[in-house]
Amino acid sequence: MSGRSGNGAGVVTATAWPTDSAALVKFQAPEILFGIGALAEAGYAARRLGARRPFVLTDPGIVDAGWVRELLQHLRDVGLSPVVCRDITPNPKDVEVAAAYDLYRANECDVIVGIGGGSSMDAAKGVAVLAGNGGSILDYRGVDQVHREIPPLLMIPTTSGTGADVSQFCIITDTQRHMKVTIMGRALVPDISITDPRLLTSMPEWLNAATGLDALTHGIEAFVSLAHNALADVHALDAVGLVNRHLTRTMTEPDDHEARTGMAQASLAAGLAFTNAILGATHAMSHQVGGLLDAPHGVINGILLPHVIRYNAESAPERFVAVARSAGLAVDGMPGAEAAELLAAHVRQLADEVGVPRSLRSLGITEEHLTVLSQNSLEDACLTTNPRASDAHDIERLFRAAL
Repeated sequence: MSGRSGNGAGVVTATAWPTDSAALVKFQAPEILFGIGALAEAGYAARRLGARRPFVLTDPGIVDAGWVRELLQHLRDVGLSPVVCRDITPNPKDVEVAAAYDLYRANECDVIVGIGGGSSMDAAKGVAVLAGNGGSILDYRGVDQVHREIPPLLMIPTTSGTGADVSQFCIITDTQRHMKVTIMGRALVPDISITDPRLLTSMPEWLNAATGLDALTHGIEAFVSLAHNALADVHALDAVGLVNRHLTRTMTEPDDHEARTGMAQASLAAGLAFTNAILGATHAMSHQVGGLLDAPHGVINGILLPHVIRYNAESAPERFVAVARSAGLAVDGMPGAEAAELLAAHVRQLADEVGVPRSLRSLGITEEHLTVLSQNSLEDACLTTNPRASDAHDIERLFRAAL
């Protein structure tokens, strides 16, 4: 006997499956090229996207490190004529995006290439939005406001944490309101992402620490997000484990190839997680501090994250057990609230080890800033998927705890 149920002719009959639209998952991801030496594929990747005159956005530090020169050679080797904008600053500004777009248009460029940290890649996305849709980049704040096709995007990260190379997020500073705005939508997922761990070695130590803590925050917030799903969960937990194992070693042994590759994988996994599960209160709050002070995003995350973990554990304690386990903590059989407390302490210890300050006050935040910061945080799209509902008073209490 075959053991198969059927109609007697060896044909298996269909069985009824329950349908639940809420269980359907759409997972967004670019084509990903990963590995030491992967930058050499940039020319072929750009050409596959239809490039003739690619527009390269970057910052002076990446130029000085020599990575732009290497990239341009790879682009020229396949017959392309790149144009470079090297004026992007940390926490890219609306006016920088507008100026870069003018350069893009004046040179009749096509494919857009971002090489650098999250700032260069977010600026690249901003230029793409304007190239396809016009107006001001601030017109597109919020979710799915980009309605027309944008040019192809090729992203090449030089830091290990932002995830901008695979995400549907673009974070731009509104220079009039001194706040960051979140632009989010599937149109912003890059076409191709190239991660070459060699490029991470030119980061200064403080940026390595900041972006590493950003990757950790992405992993944790994505896993506990209201929009989490089984596909994103795998990448979120992987990112937490990789940061836990490799970040401090990249600080003490910066030329360790295994550690650098591990952090490159952490950044990639975290990006895949949060672009599909979104984020939470840490990012909503951090964006506002960064917009006000022009301060490093990952550093702010490192200060805020332990407080937000404790806050969110009151609504979703069970989700933190798996996160704590991935961070290397012995929490099997432990109540979720206790696991979350251990995780919060562990995150703070890791931040201490990599030199991140303990308070927002050390960055220049005072009590006078808290009301505006809290109100602005409510406008951030990341707050909508935080596992605990929050109003301005809740957010202000969190800011005050981190002060």
